[in-house]
Amino acid sequence: MSTIIQTDNLTYTYSGDEETAATVALDGVTLEIERGSFVVVLGHNGSGKSTLAKTFNAVLLPSGGTVYVDGMDTGDEALLLEIRRRVGMVFQNPDNQIVANVVEEDVAFAPENLGVPTEEIRRRVDDALEAVGMTDFTLHAPHLLSGGQKQRIAIAGVLAMLPECIVLDEATAMLDPIGRREVLNVIEGLHREKDVTVVLITHHMNEAEQADRVIVMNDGRLAMDGTPREVFSRAEELADMGLATPDTIALLRELKAAGVDIPTDAVTVDDCIDAVMNVFAGCAGKAAQEVPPAGGVTFLLPKKTPKNHLNLWFKNPFYCSGRL
Repeated sequence: MSTIIQTDNLTYTYSGDEETAATVALDGVTLEIERGSFVVVLGHNGSGKSTLAKTFNAVLLPSGGTVYVDGMDTGDEALLLEIRRRVGMVFQNPDNQIVANVVEEDVAFAPENLGVPTEEIRRRVDDALEAVGMTDFTLHAPHLLSGGQKQRIAIAGVLAMLPECIVLDEATAMLDPIGRREVLNVIEGLHREKDVTVVLITHHMNEAEQADRVIVMNDGRLAMDGTPREVFSRAEELADMGLATPDTIALLRELKAAGVDIPTDAVTVDDCIDAVMNVFAGCAGKAAQEVPPAGGVTFLLPKKTPKNHLNLWFKNPFYCSGRL
């Protein structure tokens, strides 16, 4: 794959005032984002992850070092429009990004300002709303939509620019679980079906499950970089940085600590279920059966435990009686 975004010894400092000292938000960050990849950037509050995101399409310009978008230096003002065409950005609060009183007009806003012909705008708006599953809301007022729907409209507005990369700066942070799932489904679909490069900034560990790559920021520096399995296998180091692991990893680690012989690197729900089923394979098709592994842990699995039942068990532990 070719590189869509590259940073070279990137630094960024928020200037202080009479009462506060200057704050170094990014300190020598060097990385590359490959075209067509799905990258999740994690970090605690103040780690520099959102500042990093804002440098990717020149919302913020480096205090030192360089950021390149498809080979273009973000510090070159003459290239600013083209850079923002290549890399679109979705922010935390969709209300700050929605500018019109009708959904289709909001999605059309950016192409209109770029001078895109009317017929092409119509096509882009229709395609963008279809991509985020909001075609039925074309003539609705954005302020009457749910948080998840508003965020999908904000994503559609970015898609109408035909970007090669979308950066989402904690775009699910203000949403309830249903809205968060709606937005994640859209993001994963864009990456899978349209080969859009996705950079997702988040503090929700479970949102990293489907990523190709996870980057962890800490105190303005790149602390970890690898696949989800590689990064979340370093649970103790993450804890030292104030970060948890996804629920799947946390469950498997608790089982392991209790004496169950089970791998602890299954990040996705499906992989976690497979790992649990492999351990308790003998329970399927039997009456509710006690499985007493070492460590004093007792599980009572429900009668007939195919994968879909175990899926329920994982998502709601009270479906199974057990204790750790």
